[in-house]
Amino acid sequence: MVKVLVNGSSNYEITVVVTIKKLTKCWNPRTVVENERLKYLTLPYIMVTMRSVRKISRKDLTEEQFGFFLAGFIEGEGSFNVSLRRKVDYKTTWQVVMSFNVSQKDPTILKLLQLRLGCGIIKTRKLDDLHSFDVTRPIDITQKVIPFFEKYPVLSDSKRRNFAIFCEIAKLMQNNQHKNLVGLRKILELREKINEGKGRTRKYGITDIFPLQESSETTRQPLN
Repeated sequence: MVKVLVNGSSNYEITVVVTIKKLTKCWNPRTVVENERLKYLTLPYIMVTMRSVRKISRKDLTEEQFGFFLAGFIEGEGSFNVSLRRKVDYKTTWQVVMSFNVSQKDPTILKLLQLRLGCGIIKTRKLDDLHSFDVTRPIDITQKVIPFFEKYPVLSDSKRRNFAIFCEIAKLMQNNQHKNLVGLRKILELREKINEGKGRTRKYGITDIFPLQESSETTRQPLN
């Protein structure tokens, strides 16, 4: 086992553990390839397995750089979600829960994200030791998560679209629209457009609350 310190930009460093599987007679590492964020170490003559990041130093990062670093990480690993829970004591009998989630095998960046946002919890799934950072409190969503991504926006079309819809739903909920059937339906119609694709799974969908055969008159009457 060999420890290799990979120096990226002057802003941070990452320690990577490399396990040598098979070594030929001659080990001649080629030139280190550099991109904007990290220098990748090329080892053409050995087969290696690289374990997860062990250390990230942000002592040289400005607050803005650190924000964009986290946003770039979330670009690939984070998600904005809206779920439903049955609540018989609610007037609509349904609770709308907004959430922001990031999952990783290594909790290092999740802890940095929690510290930066000042909210959320980190849970560990016992089955596979997968760590998850979750924010579900409405006040944290509106006052911490949404302002963070307005300042450090995601770049991909799909994430930007999901975030825009997420913000629309947040505004509806701030105006208590989730507490009547008309507003609840608007929220669920928007929710159908978030995280579109074959991999999306949901316990409850819009047709569980508003069956297709339901008369439109039912949803025109708000619950007071």
